[in-house]
Parts: sequence; C-alpha cells; structure tokens
Amino acid sequence: MTPSSTQGRGQAVKSAARSAQKETLTAAGRAGFVARGVVYVLIGALALRVALGSGGESADRQGALAQVAEQPFGRVMLWALVVGFASMALWRGTRAVLTRGPRRKAGSRLLDGGRAVFYAFVCWTTAVYAAGGGQGSSGNEQSQDGTASALKLSYGQVLVGAAGCLLIGIGGVLAVRAALRRFLKQLDTATMSRRTKQVVTALGVAGGVARGVVFAAAGIFILVAAVRFDPAEAKGVDATLRSFTQTPAGPWLLFAVAIGLILFGVFSFASARWRRL
Repeated sequence: MTPSSTQGRGQAVKSAARSAQKETLTAAGRAGFVARGVVYVLIGALALRVALGSGGESADRQGALAQVAEQPFGRVMLWALVVGFASMALWRGTRAVLTRGPRRKAGSRLLDGGRAVFYAFVCWTTAVYAAGGGQGSSGNEQSQDGTASALKLSYGQVLVGAAGCLLIGIGGVLAVRAALRRFLKQLDTATMSRRTKQVVTALGVAGGVARGVVFAAAGIFILVAAVRFDPAEAKGVDATLRSFTQTPAGPWLLFAVAIGLILFGVFSFASARWRRL
C-alpha cells in the first residue's frame, strides 16, 4: 500500500467521522426542539384553561409533565422528553464549544453554553419526575426559596435585582427579535412553500412575543422582590401567568399569552423540521 493511498484512506475515515458526528448532532437538535414544543404547547393549554376559569393545574413545566404522566404510556412519553432535553443540551453545548466560523463570536458561544446548562437542568428535573420522584415544590415556591437564599448573601439585594433586570432584558430581546422576524435567518425557508413560510412566520412572531412577555414579567417580579427585600414577591411561571388576570385586561391578556405559548410550541415543531442545524 502506497503512502498516498494510506493518506487518502485516512482522509476518507475522518470525513466519514465528521459526517456521522454532524448527523448525530442534527438529530439531537431536532429531538430537542420537539421536546421544547411539547412542553410549551402543554403550558399554553394549561394557561388557557386558567384564563377560561376551568384550570386548577399548575401552568408551568411541572404542570405540563403532570399532564404527560396522566396519558396512556405517560411514563414512556416522559422518558422520551428526557431524551429530547438531553439532546438539546448536547446540541447547544457542542455549538458552544466545537462549532467554528466567523459568526461564532464569544457572545454566541456564551449564549449557547447558558442554554446547554439550562436544558441539562430541565433534563435532570424531568428525569427525576419520570423516575417517580414526584413534583416536589412548585415552581413558585422554588422561585421564592431561591430568591430568599440569594437575598441572604452579601450584596444579595443587588444580585437579585441584577437577575431581575437580566430576565427583563432577555424577555425584551426575545420579543423584539420575534417581532423583527430574526428567526427566519435560522430556518431553511428556501425549501418552504410560500404558504408554509407565511404560517411559520406567523407562529414565530406571535409565539416569540408571548414567550418574551412571560420572561419579562417574571423578571419584573424578581426585581420587585429585590427592591422590597421580600422573596414572596418573586413568582414562578405559573404565578406569573396567573398575574396577567389581575391586569385591567383581565383574563383576556392571559388568554392571548396562552395562545401565544401554544403557537410557540408549534413553532418549535416547525424548527425541528426546518431549522438549519
């Protein structure tokens, strides 16, 4: 065997390995978007029931998992979500560490890294629930307990206030980016029909704005908790959604946000199909 043939075979093996890695990560990303879509659709549906006055379940991720568990083969579905969230964490983490290119700046890598950590946490809590660990404390109680612990630290009030401002900023960015249709740059719109692109765009705009509103509202409550030095002011997703019914718009605002969250879930399914990964 000549050196040139050996080198050629080595390059072929490396190329095949890179191709397999890319396919694996692409599949992981798509599974992650499907899992995200399921949770957002269920949270939106639970919030919709609250808006209509017929929902007693917690309108957050824990409530969504409880809904899944009640279905036929619910335990299997829960473990499927665990795999999906683990896949999303893997995909985000790989983008943060390995992906190269002129557009992969430090900020983008940091954002992907933060998302990887978040989805790893979601994966873990979902796995605990699927294994029979139960719901434990509610999202609202977890938010208040975490805020109380943070306020006890040196400069805790400043840290909690900064966290609230950060969450408000994230919510604002999410809403603005959705309104400006920035998400279209991440989708393979060339393979969509004109009608499909219009529908996906509408899903992304409405869903992204609603998602941003929820993030910003949760951040406002955390900021208020810091200003008043009262952890009871902090709210989880469920309490944040229910607070919309106390606005002048009443349950109609929650109704609109709930529909938006459902649409964002459907948009996540569309992302699983058309996102460039």
